[in-house]
Amino acid sequence: MSPVLDAVLTATLARELASRLRHGRLRALRLDASRRALALLFRHGTLRVSLDPAAAGVAWSDPIEPEPADGRMRARFRAADSLPDDRVLVLSFTRVRGSPTVVEVIVEWISNRWNAFVTEGGERVVRYVLIERGGRAAGRAWTPPTPSTRRGSDGTLTLDRWRALLLRTAPALRRRTLLAHVAWTSPINAPALLAGAAGHPDNDVRALDAGHRLWQELAATALGTAGPRPVVWSTPAGLQPYPLSLPGEAAVPSPSLIDGFTRAAASAVKPAASVPGELLGAIQRRGAWARARASALRRQLAEAPQPAALRATADLLLARLGELTRGIERARLVDFAGVPVEVELDPRRSPQENASAYYERAARSERAHKRLPGLIEEAEEGAGRLERLAEAARQGTISEEALQGALPRSETARPALNPPLPYRVYRSSGGLEIRVGRGARHNDDLTFHHSAPADVWMHARHVAGAHVVLRWQEDANPPPRDLAEAATLAALHSKARTSGRVPVDWTRRKYVRKQRRSPPGHVLVERTKTLFVTPDPALEAHLRV
Repeated sequence: MSPVLDAVLTATLARELASRLRHGRLRALRLDASRRALALLFRHGTLRVSLDPAAAGVAWSDPIEPEPADGRMRARFRAADSLPDDRVLVLSFTRVRGSPTVVEVIVEWISNRWNAFVTEGGERVVRYVLIERGGRAAGRAWTPPTPSTRRGSDGTLTLDRWRALLLRTAPALRRRTLLAHVAWTSPINAPALLAGAAGHPDNDVRALDAGHRLWQELAATALGTAGPRPVVWSTPAGLQPYPLSLPGEAAVPSPSLIDGFTRAAASAVKPAASVPGELLGAIQRRGAWARARASALRRQLAEAPQPAALRATADLLLARLGELTRGIERARLVDFAGVPVEVELDPRRSPQENASAYYERAARSERAHKRLPGLIEEAEEGAGRLERLAEAARQGTISEEALQGALPRSETARPALNPPLPYRVYRSSGGLEIRVGRGARHNDDLTFHHSAPADVWMHARHVAGAHVVLRWQEDANPPPRDLAEAATLAALHSKARTSGRVPVDWTRRKYVRKQRRSPPGHVLVERTKTLFVTPDPALEAHLRV
């Protein structure tokens, strides 16, 4: 297992790298997709970056000689930065010779986006990508993640706003509220932020005030207005580096974050020679996922409302229908014990519909209380089993076949060396590339992962057929002949192929969108224009590549 990265750690690491790599001369880049790792080969050392969730982090070692398969890159280090309140590291370089002059290495330690890119120029066109996924491929512009909207990314979250956010939230929900709304918070520091000063319960005002002081330290460290005090502490997953010590952790000082990451990587138990490291990593990731699922289910159970309370509210609404009207958000009623209570309502619903909604919530909550304990037990058992398998693999006491049997087929199956593209390729008379989807199952992949926003998108009107993409990046429309040829291919690959005249709608691909849960190939299209063409099989043979 590996250290956990968060926005504070990434921002501080970026500044540390800026100092470590100052005046550095980059010689080559080494990308290893199988290990989800890359290495930057400098004259004075080697920076290794891991993007494996089971072994994430960086490490610094002595310089090594480039190999023939490495990407040669003669460049000077320019700067290191991170995206605000996010886990994205950006290393900038200036080429010694050649163009574009600016080259960037971008590392994303973000859920569902774990990847690394080498981009060129101000438009950040991707030259190399560690793992090609969908539309994130070489030749396209790198798209940053959606910017964080959490409060306090500039370090200015007042104590009053901190109190207003957390004091009105039930203690069981404060962690979720903190992570959702406050910048620079993470699963690493949230327990310390909510526990506050020693001896105070987490719902005490003094404890929350102490948490706010700690948050100010974290924000100042992330923003660089306060110097880091790197530490390392032990966790069940291994060593955890961090820019400053947190209450409740037995941390020891570290010369630097990079040193802490390097120590964590060196202290990790290496897999036995008989078990491939990639297979062990898959087992570890699966175990971490099962453990995280168990934790999420426990939180869900703790936060689930009590069915009896919801039913009591529904009963009260039915008994007080005469006091209620549609359009109100809250009603103050007297319950059956004579105690005033405030009930939240949906103003779009009638009083009877609100009562029914409370009954439905009570039923769902009751089902959750019955179902979740079993799911929690199942997830914990699965996590424990996978952790025992990983330990046996590290000790060399289990076979590779036994490990593969513990993983789903999708994780053990070997990918095809040359997976087929989801489209057929044609070339218009004017030399433009035309891509024709291989059927409904592949149409979405072509449209949303193998085309650019400015490309021309086509489909025969009102009939089932292939999506067709004419590669075109100019603001003006494509030449009429190329456009007509692409439309003819759209007609030929539709159920209207035997018609004498076929209407084909076309638009820019950026005006095509996918509706959630819609069937494969079904899309919503805006700003369409229509061409009428005659399907000609001879043209298809002429244009086929």
